[in-house]
Amino acid sequence: MSVEDNKRLVRLFYQAIDDGDLDAMDVLVAEDYKDHSPPLPSLAPGREGLKQAFRLFWEAKPGTHEIEDQIAEGDKVVTRLTARGVHKGDLPGMPATGKSVTMTATVIHRIENGRLVEKWSDKDLHGFLAQLKVTEKSHLAP
Repeated sequence: MSVEDNKRLVRLFYQAIDDGDLDAMDVLVAEDYKDHSPPLPSLAPGREGLKQAFRLFWEAKPGTHEIEDQIAEGDKVVTRLTARGVHKGDLPGMPATGKSVTMTATVIHRIENGRLVEKWSDKDLHGFLAQLKVTEKSHLAP
């Protein structure tokens, strides 16, 4: 795949998340997907863990991802994005607040055979928690 194809794959991934399309993960993501910075340490490994996170966050905080920048080289795509949503449902350690939240992130995906196989991310979790006015220790991973 070309770097443009890889960038398109990542954009499709975020569009599927925004659309609540869990079935798209079977097409876009490899079964042995490795998330090097999972949102929760207790998730199953691989694509199944990604689906668990997808369900949890979609139910608690449906929203959108705006891709600000994308840079690709070889088999990797770096995406700088802004996620927005409303905290409608409980997250581990955080009861629903009904508040609008925004979180920025920089994410690196590695692509192999037309599927996402690895992910590294750096999210503004501190800013996210501050918007929710969470003062207790959260169960969300840094």
